[in-house]
Amino acid sequence: MSRYLVFDWGGTFMKYALMNEEADILEKGKVKSPGKKDTVESFFAVIDGIVEKYPGIDGIAISSPGIINSTQGVIDVVGVFPYLQKLPLTQMFQERYGVPASVENDGKAAALAEVWKGNLSDVRDGAVFLIGTSIGGGIVLDGKLRRGKDFFAGEYSSMCVNIASPASTSSYVAQLGTSGLIEKVMGYMELDEKIDGEQAFAYINAGEPNALKALKKYTDDLALTIFSINVLLDVEKVVIGGGISQQPLLLEYLKQSIQDIRTYHPDFLGGIQLPLPQVDTCRFYNDANLIGALYHFLYETAE
Repeated sequence: MSRYLVFDWGGTFMKYALMNEEADILEKGKVKSPGKKDTVESFFAVIDGIVEKYPGIDGIAISSPGIINSTQGVIDVVGVFPYLQKLPLTQMFQERYGVPASVENDGKAAALAEVWKGNLSDVRDGAVFLIGTSIGGGIVLDGKLRRGKDFFAGEYSSMCVNIASPASTSSYVAQLGTSGLIEKVMGYMELDEKIDGEQAFAYINAGEPNALKALKKYTDDLALTIFSINVLLDVEKVVIGGGISQQPLLLEYLKQSIQDIRTYHPDFLGGIQLPLPQVDTCRFYNDANLIGALYHFLYETAE
């Protein structure tokens, strides 16, 4: 049975897994990611230490932040490692380690995982909306991931949702990341000390009234964004991912917020019954990028 070394690069940790062609994880681990001020040489020193643990692998698949030309294996717009921008990464990995390699954007990798074995495997048209530090994801049309001519499709963070203030960072979908929810919880609860996402959901799951109000405001904003995406694409299903999506109350509130669009949208108020998006969570959480990166390696790089 073939074995593949799959990476999921992030700003904090570099996750890796030894996987077979069925996406079974045989072994996995993580190391601290190289810093933004490191060099290409120090970056590859970290990779070397991981690859050396797995002699005889049949290929290397990579999930990485950034706008990535996955055909050429180049990070066109940098994600977390500035020194990798515009480098022929696929070629460099193949020459350095002597096996085939591929690289894909992390949000698109997560979408591929859902298409392959997840909650989009039964639909022709769908979208993945990943909530992390920022917002990423992917668009699936006719059963295939849509990348676009610049590999920019599905980069929701750059969408402006308040055209009256286009110069404000709060006017963009990126503000719906986990930090956006945390800020809302802190504001509604009038907290002075900074909290993290885990603490925010501790308040939410404890039923703290103001924390629940903050969650509702957050899911209202999220629902309207997903509705707008659906206006463009009219998909069968939108699945949300990222660590935050594992919180049951998020999906519950989001579904209600989507139904609440009927109460204020001018078309609904005027008697026009527009279709509302169907939402669910992704099937895969922390392993989604690994699974999708392997899919890209196995089934798309050979096309």
